Amino acid sequence: MSNNTTITIRRTITTTATAIAILHSDNGNINGTIHFQQDKNSTTISGEIKGLTPGLHGFHVHQYGDTTNGCISAGPHFNPYNKTHGDPTDEMRHVGDLGNIVAGADGTAHIDISDKHVQLLGEFSIISFVVHACGDQDDLGRGVGDKKDASLKTGDAGARVACGIVAISAARSEFSFFFFFFFCVYEKKSDQAVAKRFSASAN
Repeated sequence: MSNNTTITIRRTITTTATAIAILHSDNGNINGTIHFQQDKNSTTISGEIKGLTPGLHGFHVHQYGDTTNGCISAGPHFNPYNKTHGDPTDEMRHVGDLGNIVAGADGTAHIDISDKHVQLLGEFSIISFVVHACGDQDDLGRGVGDKKDASLKTGDAGARVACGIVAISAARSEFSFFFFFFFCVYEKKSDQAVAKRFSASAN
């Protein structure tokens, strides 16, 4: 008669990562710090941006962390599933669609978002973040008439006015690799020609 002993070894892999973004405009009037933390399958995005015009401002993830041509080099919204622009709660949305943030009378927007589509890790980890701040809010893909095309691409959120590169922060306890992310702020111009030029560049 023999004695058989089974030993089970369980290895736990922590899928938590954190990142930080330092945001600023070209003229230095807009500044902010944004923190990201992915825990399991969702990412918490928190922080504040100062110097915005009061009101609603689009908040999006863009495809590239490239500033060679200013904020416009960040490219289109991060959209690995080839969907149209939408509300964060919509099934039909870009991964990078995070809706609107609200700047108070003092120009400060406080951010506290949890999103299961934006991820720091995994196959579709984000390449770049871009914050949109605009005179008019992101229409969340609900635009009609002559605004419908821009609405389904960008939410008709206006021109980018500030940006900043982000990387995995030193606070993270797992993973030795890092990612780069990119933030921009947008503002819609009253001059329609300028607005159209920025909108065309963003597509």
